[in-house]
Amino acid sequence: MNERKIILTGDRPTGKLHIGHYFGSLQNRVKLQDEYNQYILIADVQALTDNFNNPQKVRNNIKELAIDYLACGIDPNKSTIYLQSMIPEVAELTMFFSNLVTVARLQRNPTVKTEIAQKKDLFGNNGESITYGFLGYPVSQAADIAIFNADIVPVGDDQLPMIEQTREIVRKFNSIYGKVFTEPEAVVGKFPRVKGLDGNAKMGKSLGNAIYLSDSEEEIQRKVMGALTDTTKIKKDDKANPEVCMVGYYHKLFSSKEKEEVFNECKAGSRGCVACKKQLAKNIIEYLAPLREKRRYYEQHLNLVDEILIEGTKKARKRAMEVMKQVKSAMKIDYFK
Repeated sequence: MNERKIILTGDRPTGKLHIGHYFGSLQNRVKLQDEYNQYILIADVQALTDNFNNPQKVRNNIKELAIDYLACGIDPNKSTIYLQSMIPEVAELTMFFSNLVTVARLQRNPTVKTEIAQKKDLFGNNGESITYGFLGYPVSQAADIAIFNADIVPVGDDQLPMIEQTREIVRKFNSIYGKVFTEPEAVVGKFPRVKGLDGNAKMGKSLGNAIYLSDSEEEIQRKVMGALTDTTKIKKDDKANPEVCMVGYYHKLFSSKEKEEVFNECKAGSRGCVACKKQLAKNIIEYLAPLREKRRYYEQHLNLVDEILIEGTKKARKRAMEVMKQVKSAMKIDYFK
């Protein structure tokens, strides 16, 4: 039997996961764990590249992230959940890879350029205060992928330049030192990015427009009642267009049974926004109920969460050490065997 291909995926522990993460990646990871050898990275070192002045924020979110994974159905017997900072081989490989990429190439990376522009408060209007660590994080990301010889990396469109840079670094290493690494393939998810409650194309903590997997029933109700609706609907019996309404947008995700009825009544003016929102909140609460129940279990068994992270990190470290042994042999720095 052929060995399963390796997938590497993960998140930065900088905040809670929301329904955008759930539909955009978490559901898919649950499916992939039955088909592939899946490594799920909690990227705490990468999170520090732009949170270096607030390490407690990163630390506080590590278990929250792990609990969200487990609540969504990530099985630690099928997927390896591990901490980036506890795999020293990643830092070692990052150093070796840093000799294979120029500063100019890093500065041209579209993803890096976009993120620098978005972080003006941290790096200045022209990126004049950008740190070496942040500019070089594509190299660290390449090491994250290569240290496990990952075959596949699921990404969004905005991350494609990062994977291409990884492929470039891997090709250069292999051309100099011999074939050690697999060139990873980027797989762009077919799941659309979930919009925020305010209609913003991005759902996020800083925008205050997200429904988190950890939200209580009361929080979900409050957030849904404040969602953006069709601004042309003034009175309860006005006809409206559910296609330009965020409540209608979320009904598509959470109201498979009632969606057609909801949309027809909205267009006819026979359903008011309050009733529509209450129905949506009820459906979201019911949909997320199994996740909240699992979350509560792990919140009450934090020692189990620790054990899962420890064992996953041990397994990941073992694999990383095997690959690093090949790396050092190829680079002729495997002294005193």
